[in-house]
Amino acid sequence: MTAVQVDAAPRAGIEYVFTLPHAPRAVSAVRRRVDAVLTTLGLPADAADNVLLVVSELLTNALVHAVPPATLRLTQVLVDGCGTVRVEVTDRGAAAPADGPGRSVDPDEHGRGLAIVSLLSARCGVQVHPDGSCRWAEVPAG
Repeated sequence: MTAVQVDAAPRAGIEYVFTLPHAPRAVSAVRRRVDAVLTTLGLPADAADNVLLVVSELLTNALVHAVPPATLRLTQVLVDGCGTVRVEVTDRGAAAPADGPGRSVDPDEHGRGLAIVSLLSARCGVQVHPDGSCRWAEVPAG
């Protein structure tokens, strides 16, 4: 994952903002709402699936590691002339390094989320601000 300290992506189009309740079932509930938004955007199925997976991984990361409240923001943007969905998850905590030392967790069950985000994204990173941090990813949308 590329760690970036500045937000270089252009803001354009309509933004969709979702508050993430700090509860175990929050990711699936927000994911269903995001799926409905992606349907209205008319994304190809494979692009929508990639965006949903990135959303799930970033939200799960926030639920496990972040300081509430967390907010998800989706924006359809053009990056280098290509349609892209920018996914941002902002919370009140400091950004932990993506490859930093982790807790004792089973590697078969945890620890691959940010690698998945990096693989599915054209660009991704972390933006640190005075009130917390934002993990973001730009997913090609066909």
